[in-house]
Amino acid sequence: MQSRWSDSEARRAIAHYGEQGLGEALALRVYTTRLLGGDPHLVLHGGGNTSVETRMPDLLGAETDVLCVKGSGWDMAVIEPPGLPAVRLAPLLALRRRDTLSDEEMVRIQRANLLDPMAPNPSVETLLHAFLPHAFVDHTHATALLSLIDQPNGEDLASEVYGARVGIVPYVMPGFALAKKAAEVYDADPSVEGLVLDKHGLFTFGVDARESYERTIALVTLAEERLARGRKTFKLAALPQETARLADVAPIVRGACSLEDENNEGAWRRMVLDFRASERILAFVNGEEIEHYANAGVVTPDHTIRTKNWPLILPPVAHGDLTEFRAGTRAAATAFVAGYRAYFATHNARVGGTKRMLDPLPRVALVPGLGLFGLGSSKKEAKIVADLAEVAAETILDAEAIGRFEAIGEADMFDMEYWSLEQAKLGSAPEKPLAGQVAVITGAGGAIGAATAKAFAAAGAEVALLDRDINAAQAAAKVIGGAALAVSCDVTNATSVREAFDRVVETFGGVDIAVSNAGAAWQGRIGEVDEQALRDSFELNFYGHQRVAQNAVRIMRVQGAGGCLLFNVSKQAVNPGPNFGPYGLPKAATLLLVRQYALEYGAHGIRANAVNADRIRSGLLTEDFIAQRATARGVSEAEYMRGNLLAREVTADDVAQAFLHQALQLKTTGDVTTVDGGNIAAALR
Repeated sequence: MQSRWSDSEARRAIAHYGEQGLGEALALRVYTTRLLGGDPHLVLHGGGNTSVETRMPDLLGAETDVLCVKGSGWDMAVIEPPGLPAVRLAPLLALRRRDTLSDEEMVRIQRANLLDPMAPNPSVETLLHAFLPHAFVDHTHATALLSLIDQPNGEDLASEVYGARVGIVPYVMPGFALAKKAAEVYDADPSVEGLVLDKHGLFTFGVDARESYERTIALVTLAEERLARGRKTFKLAALPQETARLADVAPIVRGACSLEDENNEGAWRRMVLDFRASERILAFVNGEEIEHYANAGVVTPDHTIRTKNWPLILPPVAHGDLTEFRAGTRAAATAFVAGYRAYFATHNARVGGTKRMLDPLPRVALVPGLGLFGLGSSKKEAKIVADLAEVAAETILDAEAIGRFEAIGEADMFDMEYWSLEQAKLGSAPEKPLAGQVAVITGAGGAIGAATAKAFAAAGAEVALLDRDINAAQAAAKVIGGAALAVSCDVTNATSVREAFDRVVETFGGVDIAVSNAGAAWQGRIGEVDEQALRDSFELNFYGHQRVAQNAVRIMRVQGAGGCLLFNVSKQAVNPGPNFGPYGLPKAATLLLVRQYALEYGAHGIRANAVNADRIRSGLLTEDFIAQRATARGVSEAEYMRGNLLAREVTADDVAQAFLHQALQLKTTGDVTTVDGGNIAAALR
């Protein structure tokens, strides 16, 4: 591992933060924290922490000794000074004289001594930083070190590699007890450059930021060098020669890892997927002893709140008939949930029955021959899980190469997973109504499609924006941000639709909601219109909807967790306008298509509903088109757009909200909602 310290970058950091009125110590603390956080083999996603002891003025201007320590949940890779809240140092040091200190009291004391009462909670390991008498302290979860110490003889290996350069701290759960124990180990030999925390990670320290940082690099390098010596052959299992496609496997995995809500019929706890298949991941999932090392526990306790303590191990998947794989996957997922419930019951009883069970679904799924999936309530969360699982796989491979991977015990894992201070890192914001669901919107580059995608994303769904104009889809996706996916799709082409849905499945794992919105308007007197124009209109305005619905149902049935089909039908289906037959006829057919899907797939929990909108400014209803329709009806353009009972113009956002309402109504199917400001002639009878 190479040091990334740069004198010029350090000077730039000092100058940059100096302009904000911050001193050199804190500027360099931010700089080296980012260096550590930028390497996934040192820390990931809120893990690790750093600190610096310095002097700062309190709110009244009085200078005081403080410990600036990473705030809980902050990501070291992008940290800024507010992510290192300042805590008065003297009260923290006084706590070392205590024999016991509850977690709740520790948090209260730390918060009570923040210079800024609005600052984030200091790290759960703040006291460990405080009890070490160094200006700078760094804590990482270096993968090479974890491979070395996550062994039955991990302490012996650490002693072999480091000698007297480090103190070795036996496993203790983070908090006051660990801080006391680490300080005792340090006091026994103050000459050490760092502390190795068994089954946990590394602490280094120094008189300045560079010394502490480069001690981390040097000690991790020694672990890497030890791992490179005496590696044993890693045995692979016998697997099918040809593996099934990701697009066919992902919905099976996702469906098996969904859980129906016992208290809300039709509601499901769904997960978004993130897939990984690097060379090292394949070596991990294809290993002959995967049942041993994958189920042995987490590589560092910090991972458990995101990955759970063990993965879902699935059967190998061969190309061809996936019936057997689907049955095996569902059986494995059912067993996982049952195993998790039993694990919770056992250890909750041990701690007095005071805990409330988290959802029992897996967070990591391993498929021999294919790769691994991270599962989360959002694409962001799934990617975090997959990142942690990928690093864990590499760590375990290296541990197995020199010995036998061994994690903390199951009881310790439970205590960490259900530790209130660890769960607090995930936040407590209420879950959005469409969290975990994947919505596909066609015609998403247009006004109604873009508004619908935005509304569904705001409700917590992951959205895929499909449009023949990929630039328009990308622009709409950029407005939404996050994991919004833009996909090129021509709904008049069956291959294009299939490939677009496969792309969505490969990205998110499946499909729960399909909003079939793409359309265009053809005009002409029905007795005189060119036959090709009528065929073209049917191809887009009827068959396009059928292709989208067919592909959505194909995926939803594999998932086995219901779903929702939503169609933009238009009031033309029931209230035809003059010279508008080429558009209204396929829309009328689409209205019956909606009802046919509701009839035939209700038993699968798949709902089908429609929105009949009218006079929405969009790519279909352009300014020129509005002028034409106003002329056809003999009214002004303003009168045409407000030509309804409420005399109000209806917008794309109004249509989007109607689609969202239908998506949330779990016991409504075959519904047609009018969004037209009131038009009795278009009302369904």
